[in-house]
Amino acid sequence: MDKKKIVKKLSEIFTLELSGVIRYTHYSLMIFGYNRLPLIDFFKSQASESLAHANLAGEYITGLGGHPPLGIDNIKESYKHNIQDILKETLDHEKKAIQVYYDLLSLIDGKSVYLEEYARTMIGQEELHVLEVEKMLKEN
Repeated sequence: MDKKKIVKKLSEIFTLELSGVIRYTHYSLMIFGYNRLPLIDFFKSQASESLAHANLAGEYITGLGGHPPLGIDNIKESYKHNIQDILKETLDHEKKAIQVYYDLLSLIDGKSVYLEEYARTMIGQEELHVLEVEKMLKEN
């Protein structure tokens, strides 16, 4: 098992999840219209979950002898704050997360049960998020 590569991928996950905290907090503040209240709760929940995911990745980083980075992913401001645009940006972020967790899984496949279980659990959670956001974007 190449710990350096795994720590590097976990660090990527850590920064991606921390950027999710900022992204989702921002979205929760920028929601307007008749769906405002349930969407605010949804995005605040997503922000909290991203923080929990970042903390978990950080625990694995330090457990493997690494040092969690202080940076975050580059978050581009689109200045498009209608609900559909925000949900599309959310979908892109979630799909990126899925890919990074799959990358981690490919690095550890068959080499570490606890890291495999972690990666698979995170992939499952992110895939469920994608399904939910896709449903939110779907028109009747």
